[in-house]
Amino acid sequence: MKKGLAGKLGLLALLLAAVAAFFILDLGAYLTLESLKARQTDLAALLEARPLLVIGGFFLLYVAATALSLPGAAILTLAAGAIFGLWLGTAIVSFASTIGASLAFLSSRYLLRDWVKAHFGKRVATIDRGIEKDGAFYLLTLRLIPAFPFFLVNLAMGLTAMRLPTFYVVSQIGTLLGTLVFINAGTQLAAIESTGDILSAGLIGSFVLLGLFPLLAKWIIGVVKRRKVYEGFKRPRRFDRNLIVIGAGAGGLVTAYIGATVRAKVTLVEAHKMGGDCLNTGCVPSKALIRSARVAHEMRSAREFGIASTEPRVDFPALMRRVLEVITTIEPADSVGRYTELGVDVRLGYARIVDPWTVEIASREGGTSRLTTRAIVIAAGGEPFVPDIPGFLEVGVLTSDTMWDALSERDEVPARLVIVGGGPIGTEMAQAFARLGSQVTLVEGGSRILPKEDEEVSEFITAVLRREGVTILTGHQALCCEGKTLVAHSAAGETTLPFDEIIVAVGRKARLTGYGLEELGIETDKTVIVDDALQTLYPNIFAVGDVAGPYQFTHFAAHQAWFAAVNALFGGLKTFRADYSVIPWTTFTDPEVAHVGHTEATAKAEGIPYEIVRYDLSHLDRAVAEGANSGFVKLLVSPGKDKILGVTIVAAGAGELLAEYVLAMKHGLGLNKILGTIHAYPTMSEANKYAAGEWKKAHKPEALLRWVERFHAWQRG
Repeated sequence: MKKGLAGKLGLLALLLAAVAAFFILDLGAYLTLESLKARQTDLAALLEARPLLVIGGFFLLYVAATALSLPGAAILTLAAGAIFGLWLGTAIVSFASTIGASLAFLSSRYLLRDWVKAHFGKRVATIDRGIEKDGAFYLLTLRLIPAFPFFLVNLAMGLTAMRLPTFYVVSQIGTLLGTLVFINAGTQLAAIESTGDILSAGLIGSFVLLGLFPLLAKWIIGVVKRRKVYEGFKRPRRFDRNLIVIGAGAGGLVTAYIGATVRAKVTLVEAHKMGGDCLNTGCVPSKALIRSARVAHEMRSAREFGIASTEPRVDFPALMRRVLEVITTIEPADSVGRYTELGVDVRLGYARIVDPWTVEIASREGGTSRLTTRAIVIAAGGEPFVPDIPGFLEVGVLTSDTMWDALSERDEVPARLVIVGGGPIGTEMAQAFARLGSQVTLVEGGSRILPKEDEEVSEFITAVLRREGVTILTGHQALCCEGKTLVAHSAAGETTLPFDEIIVAVGRKARLTGYGLEELGIETDKTVIVDDALQTLYPNIFAVGDVAGPYQFTHFAAHQAWFAAVNALFGGLKTFRADYSVIPWTTFTDPEVAHVGHTEATAKAEGIPYEIVRYDLSHLDRAVAEGANSGFVKLLVSPGKDKILGVTIVAAGAGELLAEYVLAMKHGLGLNKILGTIHAYPTMSEANKYAAGEWKKAHKPEALLRWVERFHAWQRG
């Protein structure tokens, strides 16, 4: 048996034995009002004869009663008043009760916190963040209301990350007034017939109001802090706008849309193109390119479907025109015209925050204007990060932002393409250009591509890309470009890689400069620092999307936008805290990689126990028919339960298959619910049901089934 487990079991046995002894020996009979009145004279005499023994014994008795959460604390408190008087009784009970509470707090933490964290990791983390921020206020509120069970507070706080000194000091202060009331009543013991004589409805009501005082104090402190933040700025008496949004990417568009929908007066400022990076240089053009590349791949592999294979002739200028046409087709949904029709005042220009309520807009056509606003949402997005490597600027490296214009000028696909960075963008582009006929080399500094996915996923996609002709060099750091040659370093030495084009895809960075953040003192650390309501240092200035993090997905920016818009417009009435518990993402290789929740690595890092459920697509009927039966569904599930902790799918259309799991995780539905849902046949979505079936098979009730087998045998005679 592990030492830690043995210690916990030993402590638990000791506590249970002590509680059992209390009830078996009927010690509670001594902790009644009648018993106390009957022994009051004897106890007073004993105190006079042996004061230290009585004070010490009573102190230890009180500590034990509160540490073990035994009934009768109210009677002991009255006894302290009756025996020791007001001031000595208060001192004894105040310290004894707080020490006993602290012991209960520590016992709860030692015995249960690890188990609770293992089973409710994310919820505990959220509670711990709240405790770290406002725990003292909440504890003080609970301590000031004697109607709230004292022992429950001790046990519950032990399960959180609250520090023991904080717990002790706040408990000592918070229980003092209630202790004084009971001790004072104890000095008048003869007049008390029941504890109801002490805790009248009026007195309890007073305590409740007193308990609300810390929350009121917190609100007042918040008001003072806000006033201090805004010192030196003059708040306008009237505002031109309810909301100004900076940036018309996914986050900004959704924010402006919500504002206009609820009839707020909204201005949206965009410096470049409506739709942001996703429409113009990211998700949309890359997926259009990937689709064309898949057609080329299908032509080469047509023999697998009984059709003569042929080497495709790639008309690269026509392909790039199609990419542009796709953008043009989607563009109206994000256009100035559409948002103007929705009621949004769209300004094309550069926005700078002058003060917490004023935004200066430099128009593209020239001239500047200033607007005042009650709230501001920064949705400036991000841009590709290009490391400071010698020769990169001189050779004109391409990024996900610049590659589309540069490639549109080419008459043919680059013969030799080097891609630096093995994340989602790098792997997607490597496969696409290899299918279009480029000789592609993918250079990754880490030990594997797609490092945020499970290791087996990285290995799977690596094998796919290599089969399709991509050279993958992991553990290689780009050193410099010497003309049209990249020099990379690895443990084996230097490698030279000649190229016609080079794409750098090592990550993105938030756009933080030029918006007035520095002048206002708004904190940044790679992104704008925001709280869980998406507020910056100034409560009326918010940030969303790439500029706020922690994820850089279009759908994540849109998700944040709802919280920012509602908090910006209605935060005075109710504040909504952003929920990042279920965030899906997809890498659009072929097959796709889709993921939500925990991977094995993150579950291990957080100490969350899990079991793996896996369903291979090799025998899924629709996948076989489509020639797409390479891949798998991998689930991380709570041991012994059907709760889904994480999902990774490697499959054709994995991003679509993932939606069912995202819905289930968001709304607390387990694998039994998925298993009990009818999935149309033959579809790829059956993979989700079969994966749930694999879990069910692994947890079938063997003992019960043996009895059922006997029943059937009995029925046969």
